[in-house]
Amino acid sequence: MIYLVEDDENIRELVTYALKSMGLEAESFETPSLFWTAMSKNLPSLVLLDIMLPEEDGLTILKKLKRTQGTSTIPVIMLSAKSSEIDKVNGFELGADDYIAKPFGVMELVARVKARLRDGKEEKRFEYNVGPLYVCPEKHIVTVNGVGVNLTYKEFEILCMLLKNMDIVLTRDQLLNTIWGYSFDGESRTVDVHIRTLRQKLGVAGELIETVRGIGYKIGK
Repeated sequence: MIYLVEDDENIRELVTYALKSMGLEAESFETPSLFWTAMSKNLPSLVLLDIMLPEEDGLTILKKLKRTQGTSTIPVIMLSAKSSEIDKVNGFELGADDYIAKPFGVMELVARVKARLRDGKEEKRFEYNVGPLYVCPEKHIVTVNGVGVNLTYKEFEILCMLLKNMDIVLTRDQLLNTIWGYSFDGESRTVDVHIRTLRQKLGVAGELIETVRGIGYKIGK
């Protein structure tokens, strides 16, 4: 699935049609809020992201995607009428995988999307099997003893971060900063609440998440 965030209706419809006509699944969003809502339900294989957007600009969205563990590896192609070198440099420094300046040829865009998707398939796929727990971050799959478990976006990110840092104790601040972002002004108890519901949903596998008193949480090997 490819997500396109573009406030120009004509461009949005044209690009979405072109992608679908080439056999690719695509959804488009006029505003960042609609995009984030979709992201909380399903993660895409690639994001096409305009820079000049209402609510928040594309570079801010890019920064959030790349600093969050659950979305940091999703390829992002920037689309922008800004074509100066400094604009491109800023995008690449924030983690953009490609940059296409407007106006662009639709067939070129589709070709670059396909090229980026091929690159992603060549990367190693990570899966985790710990006791009764199986997690595939790429496919957003979580099962316990073969039975699927439905997690919220944040719960899934916490679980993946703990698995990625197996046997390492992660503090509440580390979890907050990585998953909620440094600008989050809530309480560290937010982590505790999410851990509690995560354990409940995982059932017998919830016991894998260990509390290290006074420090944080970990999943042991």
